[in-house]
Parts: sequence; C-alpha cells; structure tokens
Amino acid sequence: MQVIDAAGIDRLLSFQTLIPALEEAFRGGIIAPVRHHHHIARPDADATLLLMPAWTGKDAVPACVGTKIVTVFPGNAALGLPSIAGLYLLMDGRTGAPLAAMDGARLTLWRTAAASALASRAMARPDASRLLMVGAGALSRFLVAAHRSVLPITEVAVWNRSRPAAERLVAELCNSGCDARLCDDLEKDSSRADLISCATLSQSPLIMGRWLKPGCHLDLVGAFNMAMREVDDAALGRARVLVDTDAALSEGGDVAAAIASGHYRADAVLGTLFDLVAGRVTPRRNGDDITLFKSVGASLEDLAAAMLVERRRAMDAVG
Repeated sequence: MQVIDAAGIDRLLSFQTLIPALEEAFRGGIIAPVRHHHHIARPDADATLLLMPAWTGKDAVPACVGTKIVTVFPGNAALGLPSIAGLYLLMDGRTGAPLAAMDGARLTLWRTAAASALASRAMARPDASRLLMVGAGALSRFLVAAHRSVLPITEVAVWNRSRPAAERLVAELCNSGCDARLCDDLEKDSSRADLISCATLSQSPLIMGRWLKPGCHLDLVGAFNMAMREVDDAALGRARVLVDTDAALSEGGDVAAAIASGHYRADAVLGTLFDLVAGRVTPRRNGDDITLFKSVGASLEDLAAAMLVERRRAMDAVG
C-alpha cells in the first residue's frame, strides 16, 4: 500500500486535470451513501467527525472503493493548528485490498476548490475578473487558484477577521504572480466583485444581498453546519441557486439554514452539480443574473480525486 502525503498530492494533481475528473464523476457511475456525521463535545469548541464512503459501479474500470475520515476541530485555531485533518483510504474495488492511504485534508482542499470551479465555470460571467476571497484559511489559496484556472481573474481582494492571516495570504498570492490586495471594506469590495468566494466558519452572515451587483457569482464553501452563515437571506432571494448535492438542502449553513427557518424554499433551488453537468439546468440566463453555489462536499468528489492521484502516481512509477 502506498502512502501519499500532502506534498505528493500537490505534485500529482492540477486543476486542469481534476476539474474534468470531477465533471465526469458527476455524470454518474459512483455510489455515494449518506455520510456519517458525528458531534464530538469539546471543552474549547465542539468538534465534528465525518465518515464519507464511496465506490465505483460494478462495471467500472478501474473499480475502486474509498473512505474518507475527517475531523473538524475549530478550537485548533487557538493552538495554531489546522481545523481540519483527515485520512483517505483507497481500495481495489475487485478485491478490497488497500491501494493507498492519502492525506485526507489535502485531498479535501483540492476537490472542494475544484468543485467550486466546476460550478463557477458555468455560473459566473465569462468575463469575471474581480474576485473577493472571504476567509484566509488553508482552503482559500486553493479556491483562488481553482477559480483563476477557469475564469479571467485579474484582481483578488482578500478579507479575513484576522488581518495577519489575510496579509500572509495576500503575500503568498502576490509571490505566485497574482495581483492581490487586502480588503479593508467588505461592503465596498462586495459591491465591486464579479465573484465572491467564502470559506469561513462564521456564525453570522458576512455578505449581504443588498451589496451584490448584477452579474455577481457567490461561491459558498464554509458554514458547514446549521449554526453557521456566510450570506444573508436577501442574497439567497436575489440569486439563482445551485447546490453540489441534495445534502445541501438539509445540512450545512446558508441554504439549509434558510430553508429550515422558512426564509427560503427548497423548490427554489435550480438543481445540483449532477443537473449542471447533464445540461438539465441553465444557471445563468443573462449577464445581470446573480448566481450562487453552495457546497457541502460529496464523497464522490473524494473518490474521483483519489483515483486521479493513484492513476498519476502509477503513471509516474512506470514512466
């Protein structure tokens, strides 16, 4: 069995290969049961344990089975540690034998950002050039890179509650050749942005619907439980909404929370990424439509990403 760490995943993946792999996965053929979601009481901040299995269909080649084990410990921020940790186990779908153990947190960062880019490629205006990144955690730089791989982003503004974290991300983006700056006025930059990507653990809305300009696209990947919100109900009401899977209607903040409170209707959601790649929905009708994508994550994304990592590793070993 191979062990592939974060550096190995970074070496083997690119958004140019991962986004098409996710698109193909959403066309069907992968079985993804409902994830196991467990609450863990902690004295600092309550944590979450997620178990996410998936496997390929009986006629798939190659046949694979995979399971991701993820922990989310928000209290780690005070310790200077990442909030998310995990392990991905990929197994042979013919024999059940383990093929590889991979850094689950790193795989999650790649596939989450790739799913957002898969959505923004279809939902954002094709000329979208101004990106507002709300949040400066580990996921943020992946989201910026993913969106830049599918859209002509020329300007990135970064907002974060902790200014030092935002400064570090801006410096990293600038060093990579990206035109990035700090956002000191969230309302002002929200009203200018063509694309707003949010990756936070905020428990109250950060982006208000009244701020959004016509044509803006919202990408929401934080707010993973019902107590969290990244946008207000007005933003949902103004937008044409797509979710990654139907799970986003009942779990995670924003869409599910607004439905539960009676401020938004489930039948107002246009569809899922399954519908998008199948051509069953038209998320953007014109340049003035405001669009919104809510992601809660899906185990089929993890399996598709892990299979791509293993395939690229095997090719490198041969060649």
